[in-house]
Amino acid sequence: MGRATTRRRVMRVTLGTEPTSRPDTIVGEEPLEIRVGGHPLAVTMRTPGDDMDLAMGFLLGEGLIATAADIAGMRYCAGSEGSVDDEGRLTYNVLDVTLAPGVPEPDVDLRRNFYTTSSCGVCGRASIDAVRLRGRYEIGDDPVRITAEVLVDLPGRLRRAQRLFAATGGLHAAALADVDGEVLVVREDVGRHNAVDKVVGWAARAGRVPLRGHVLLVSGRASFELVQKALLAGIPVLAAVSAPSALAVDLAEECGMTLAGFVRGSSMNLYTGAHRVILPAVAAAR
Repeated sequence: MGRATTRRRVMRVTLGTEPTSRPDTIVGEEPLEIRVGGHPLAVTMRTPGDDMDLAMGFLLGEGLIATAADIAGMRYCAGSEGSVDDEGRLTYNVLDVTLAPGVPEPDVDLRRNFYTTSSCGVCGRASIDAVRLRGRYEIGDDPVRITAEVLVDLPGRLRRAQRLFAATGGLHAAALADVDGEVLVVREDVGRHNAVDKVVGWAARAGRVPLRGHVLLVSGRASFELVQKALLAGIPVLAAVSAPSALAVDLAEECGMTLAGFVRGSSMNLYTGAHRVILPAVAAAR
């Protein structure tokens, strides 16, 4: 798995038995600096891998691009601070994005705002109005419908696809699925924002954006930033294994997104857009 994981010796302690020493697999975490046109834009702590998907998903999720066609190229940098280690080897931790002709570059104030944020995920500006202004896709009129049975089955499918989580127990994950429950892509990362960006970036590079008729599933809680990223990718349904925040619910309601939380076992909470979820006959009759 390369730099996505590493091995360390740990002391295993179990009450009532002697401690033992053994090797353990630990998830990798390294900084990734995203540059646009050679200018620093953002730094995020991530699990190495799928970096170009991450960069594209981040730019799309912040409204800086609309499709993969807005990017002329991406390359890992060499010869600059952070791009090589002490022995002169490429670190693959600095990625430079070249925008297509006619696509405006981020202004200085925006670059400074992103560049000073930290490893929780590079968060967007916490304003529903600002998000709506940057949004390019209307999702309120998306006619997609999905059964409750498919929704509650998705977390199990996600967990079975989490190779790195199975090895380390230390990652977030995001998945993109269709209304039949087919999981199209799964991405894992130490940052939940990054996992979503990697999924959206994969979809953008495959020419699938806007993602009408799709479901985004996240392994943790549904924050404002994740609803924002789903909105800017044109995703009408967001499902989370844990709880949403109040601002996430507000934004989902404002934009017409279906937001499901606590999707576990055989139950879920529908916070917004319940009309898209087809309930079982017994539940509908109550």
